[in-house]
Amino acid sequence: MGQTYSAVIRQSDGWWIGCIKEVSGVNCQAYTREELLEDLKSALAEMIELNTEDALLTMEGVYEEVSVGA
Repeated sequence: MGQTYSAVIRQSDGWWIGCIKEVSGVNCQAYTREELLEDLKSALAEMIELNTEDALLTMEGVYEEVSVGA
């Protein structure tokens, strides 16, 4: 089962703007609500991929991946 994130969105001056509450740096704007949500999904996926790559680059030698919940 995939992780669920919260998009915080609003309309301002003809634009839809939003961010992902749980992941700093995932922010987008678009002309439509639907476009904004798709852009946020895409930006979130890219950010998670980059964060995963960065985390693995810091590990040296043998390591273990363990699932944790909040």
